[in-house]
Amino acid sequence: MPLVESAKKLPFARSYQLDALKKAMEQNTIVYLETGSGKTLIAIMLLRSYAHLLRKPSSFIAVFLVPTVVLVSQQAEVVKMHTDLKAGKYWGEMGVDYWNAADWKKEQGEFEVLVMTPQILLDALRHSFIKLEKIRILIFDECHHARGKHPYACIMKVFTCSSESVLAGYMAMSTPKLKIYKDVDSLCLLPKKIASELESLQEKFECDIEKASIEESRKETTRQKLSKLSLTFFFCLRELGLWLAIKAADSYKSHGSGMFVWEKQDKFGERIITDFSSEVFKVLCGYMPSEPDWSVWDNIEANVMKGYLSTKVICLLESLLERRDSKDLRCIVFVERVITAITLCRLLDVLLPSLSGWKTKYIAGSNTLVQLQSRKTQNEIIEELRKGAANIIVATSVLEEGLDVQNCNLVIRFDLSNTVCSFIQSRGRARMQNSEFLLLVKSGDNATLSRVKTYLASGQVMRRESLRHASLPCQPPDTDIYQEAFYQVDSTGAIVTLTSCVPLIYFYCSRLPSDGYFKPLPRFKIYNELQKCTLCFPKGCPLPEVTVHGNLKTLKQIACLEACKKLHIMGALTNNLVPDMVEEENAEDIGHPEYVDEQDIYVPSELVGQDPNNGAKIYYCYLLELDRKFSHDIAVNNLMLAASHELNIDEDSNLAFELEVDRGNLSVHIKYARSISLTSEQGLIHNEPFDPKMWIIPGDQKEAFHEVQLSTGTKVFTKGIQKVKSKVVADVVEALIGVFLSYGGEGAALSFMNWLDASLLVEALTHGSFMLPEIPQCYQIYDDYSSQHKCTYPECFPCDDLFSLGITL
Repeated sequence: MPLVESAKKLPFARSYQLDALKKAMEQNTIVYLETGSGKTLIAIMLLRSYAHLLRKPSSFIAVFLVPTVVLVSQQAEVVKMHTDLKAGKYWGEMGVDYWNAADWKKEQGEFEVLVMTPQILLDALRHSFIKLEKIRILIFDECHHARGKHPYACIMKVFTCSSESVLAGYMAMSTPKLKIYKDVDSLCLLPKKIASELESLQEKFECDIEKASIEESRKETTRQKLSKLSLTFFFCLRELGLWLAIKAADSYKSHGSGMFVWEKQDKFGERIITDFSSEVFKVLCGYMPSEPDWSVWDNIEANVMKGYLSTKVICLLESLLERRDSKDLRCIVFVERVITAITLCRLLDVLLPSLSGWKTKYIAGSNTLVQLQSRKTQNEIIEELRKGAANIIVATSVLEEGLDVQNCNLVIRFDLSNTVCSFIQSRGRARMQNSEFLLLVKSGDNATLSRVKTYLASGQVMRRESLRHASLPCQPPDTDIYQEAFYQVDSTGAIVTLTSCVPLIYFYCSRLPSDGYFKPLPRFKIYNELQKCTLCFPKGCPLPEVTVHGNLKTLKQIACLEACKKLHIMGALTNNLVPDMVEEENAEDIGHPEYVDEQDIYVPSELVGQDPNNGAKIYYCYLLELDRKFSHDIAVNNLMLAASHELNIDEDSNLAFELEVDRGNLSVHIKYARSISLTSEQGLIHNEPFDPKMWIIPGDQKEAFHEVQLSTGTKVFTKGIQKVKSKVVADVVEALIGVFLSYGGEGAALSFMNWLDASLLVEALTHGSFMLPEIPQCYQIYDDYSSQHKCTYPECFPCDDLFSLGITL
């Protein structure tokens, strides 16, 4: 990089920052400074110094790398504030994985500084979307991550390294303060039978898992999830207290399906987790005071002695309330576990508004078993802390690095850091003058006190090492940049290595035809004795499978690398080694309206009380005999269906079909029984599962419905709105095509398909067909949904009695 003698310095830059800037303009540089001492400012001055080489129409760019998504917007705003350069922001959720060479060329033509997470740049370099020679300045924020296989380290492998460690003036950070609390195991203070009841619950659900008619692998996965959740509840009881353990169970039972990110879709497993959490919630609530005016804050000492709150939680509350006179509190409370962040936030949000007027929020990372917040939500919460709309954030390690809240004046480590890096980073969040860094430590915990002393001394060690390395010349990189097997495209320079090929194959499969119920994934069959691996692709892939032999440790990678090579040769991967997929056309672009999932709820006239106050009425009864085809201790009883009109079933014949349920199959036999006479006072007919919120008073049934007449002359009723996914409609259309084919032959099926609306037919015939056993059933109970489909598209079907057709199915 050419030197610029007159660097555009900022007037408030300090001497050590100017020294670091000078060194950075001479050669590649590693700047070592305390957290919060202004490393970003040095990067900004460097950008200002080289701005004349970056301004458009120059083809050169600067790349500013940050380790987390939260920092992308923050650093981009800093660039915009202190320079006149145009800054673009890039992270995974923007969909950059799907960009092609033209998209990246457009971005480089519009923006002068590209702020992004490192994996995006690494992928762009590998696919030759961004060329190294076009990057004039490359900034690594939080560069201590450049080790192992981190994207920072992978990027640095392709650079000629000539580094210099710069020891800047040391800025002393806030001295950590220790807050000692008495260590009391809250679980020991609670009735002993709580633990035995929870253990019994776990055993009961483990028995349910064992009896389920599912694959053994799914059973084992569900058992592991159940065990982890049980340990979580015991952790909450022991470390946080009964009150917060109840809040934890409430969170899991209310948001279980949304919180757990399963490796594969598993309705049975999700239901086990949610049901277990609900049962735990009921058990724990039974040990709390039931008086309506009771409050956890009424008698703190008594509630601690009863195990409702732990001494550690009380220590946190006291630490905050000691500062209740602070009008502009900006506090971050760091915890280790996501569930701790959730429950502490709920506690503080109940107590603090009335005692101090403070508002509390929480932020938890998404790289855990618990999926809680979007990136947008997290950015909004951070902005609330900056502006004072929130005073306290309870956070996991996701906020330890790089977060710049200049007016943050209190950092509390509820759980001590596990590493020196974590300790230094969290300590650096307290940016304001006279800010405090508080550590909660239990009394007599000498091991923790020793760790704190080690952390405090680590800064001096790191400075000494920086000085030592500054005097050593950097070794040139190995001439063989890629020290592993790879495949490279000569025309573009795009490359895929043994390390990057596996995610590329998964990405390629994700671009194959799919829908909300089908996720195309590669499958690996590994034969240990033969040292052989067969990679099987979904049916939408032009390459059925790839078989390779090799070392067992790298068999999967070898298969993926070979597959990448073959996919490129046959044109499925472009010369940039990205999937060559045609973008799906929008429904409106091909002349069909976008599907609306909110539709009327239609009910056949046979199931609506017509004249409830006009005396007795004849009902035709049909016996539904249910035969359980699975091993479970649930009793199955026969049902009687009473309809105001005769169904299209011969009296002397029986209708039989198999019904799939969560635990297996039920055989259903339907036959006519007899007719009965009922008045409105004698019976109430239900056409859907009982829901107390939607219950209709007997005698008022008809008033709750609205009568409509279809173009065919058929009379039906509507009641409210329901959401019908397009996939449901697609399954029903596909099922009806099968009915016409089975009972009327190819001519009838083709005639029906030709008459259908094109968008319905396309959806029915193009959704995924390569189903895996762990994906839950996607074909619903057709007799219900056939009726729904008629109601959703009432003008579509030529048959007048679609409901009976669905029953026949």
